[in-house]
Amino acid sequence: MSAHTWIRAATLEDTQFLPDIERSSGEAFRAVPDLAWIADDAVMSAEQHAPLIEAGGVWVAVKEARIVGFIAVETLPEAMHIWQMAVERGEQGHGLGRALLNTVIETACSRRTPAVTLTTFRDVVWNAPFYAQSGFRVLEDEALCERLRGILANEIAHGLPAERRCAMRLEL
Repeated sequence: MSAHTWIRAATLEDTQFLPDIERSSGEAFRAVPDLAWIADDAVMSAEQHAPLIEAGGVWVAVKEARIVGFIAVETLPEAMHIWQMAVERGEQGHGLGRALLNTVIETACSRRTPAVTLTTFRDVVWNAPFYAQSGFRVLEDEALCERLRGILANEIAHGLPAERRCAMRLEL
């Protein structure tokens, strides 16, 4: 991450930019033949981001006064759950995702949240392997709480391949 890039809390004015960033980020899936369709799939709308922003759960990466990435989380009593992290395709690989993730982890620690959770692809390099580098562990079926079990079931119902999806948890 360069000195000209920083992370800040998102504002409601930022919502207009977030869907385009997610679309751009999704272009990376074109490199995974059986998941290339994800690049054309629906993204979180500006309206879906608004309540998360109002609750203090969205941070943006800003480079040269332009938003180039974001992370959106929901704070629950048992965990902060990451719903989406996206970095513009041309800005990927420069540490912005790691910086956004670290912001969430630091915030969760400061709020004394017991864990950070997410769902992701097991075998896509910028998914589970990326999160594992920060200490997240894959939860096997018997370790899933009802909330994570429900999120995975919803993802599978919307076309994501069950055998490639997983939930992950970082204990704090």
